Amino acid sequence: MSQQPPAPRTAAPAPGPAGGPPRPRAAPSPPVTARLADIAARAGVSEATVSRVLNDRPGVAAATRRSVLATLDVLGYERPVRLRRRGTGLVGLVTPALDNPVFPALAQVIVQALTRQGLTPVLVTSTADGSTEDELTGMLVDQGVAGIIYVSGLHADTTADPARYERLRAQGVPFVLVDGFSPKVRAPFISPDDRAATRLAVTHLVALGHTRIGLALGPRRYVPVQRKTEGFVQALHERLGTAEDDITARLVQHSLYTLEGGQAAAGALLDRDCTAIVCASDMMALGAVRAARQRGLGVPDDVSVVGFDDSPLIAFTDPPLTTVRKPVTAMGQAAVRALLEEIGGTPAPYGEYVFMPELVVRGSTASARRGGGADSR
Repeated sequence: MSQQPPAPRTAAPAPGPAGGPPRPRAAPSPPVTARLADIAARAGVSEATVSRVLNDRPGVAAATRRSVLATLDVLGYERPVRLRRRGTGLVGLVTPALDNPVFPALAQVIVQALTRQGLTPVLVTSTADGSTEDELTGMLVDQGVAGIIYVSGLHADTTADPARYERLRAQGVPFVLVDGFSPKVRAPFISPDDRAATRLAVTHLVALGHTRIGLALGPRRYVPVQRKTEGFVQALHERLGTAEDDITARLVQHSLYTLEGGQAAAGALLDRDCTAIVCASDMMALGAVRAARQRGLGVPDDVSVVGFDDSPLIAFTDPPLTTVRKPVTAMGQAAVRALLEEIGGTPAPYGEYVFMPELVVRGSTASARRGGGADSR
């Protein structure tokens, strides 16, 4: 063992006779093994587990680690210096770059919910040309955070190694994952129903008479992208009878989750005679509107556009954007509740908690034009 159990706290010296030196009180000094055994017995764990906790080593469940540290406090032992910062109320929040308005909106919900619980959020952003998620995680762990919430992180990327999250769990740091799911990671996941989102959009557009509907979305390696595609293909096949292979080959266009990415994807779909475009984010939808206008097409007169997120201020664009509202408030609050349960040692069953989106109809969708556009060619 490289870390001995800390010595018990000793009482202050008793006052001596008037004018004389204080009389020292004897402090108990049990042998190291006795102290280990005492802590282990009180916490209901093995001495080896106590040693791992005191040395801040992996391989101990978060709840067990908290139990051992609580036992130290109850028995009057001082925590090792490296562990004293744990549980100070810091909670990490790792998000992508905040240029997409939905991320600041979700972060605000999470920050407010944490603050109401007396916790201090530490917001950090992961960017392609800045700090990576792993670097930010290491920094947060070094700061002694009580837990971490990840939003649209590497857990949403099917090509990323999920072992990073198991290593974090082995360090005893509770965490919750928002937007994205991996069956290889034991954690609470908070997600919108991405399949339902594209089904809602397709149902709306088909009801308006559109039969040539395209989907613009991000790189296919991301779980939300795959799910939106599945919902889109299923809805078009069920409602219009379009062959699934034809939908995937001609009506699904992958790009970047940016305004420029939406513009590029929409341009490709307009070249294939689409009269309506479903976008995987509001930013992409604004790019689709730009692409249509650059071709002299009106939105919604010639092309209907549907976004996803219902970001702040999106109702005030020109035209006001029809979109599928992501349940940001419910998701953010659920993420905080799940993390608090993890920190408190009473976690909910690991798995995915899915929240239903809703369609918000505004001014960027309208009935398909008769005798014109893709449908008449």
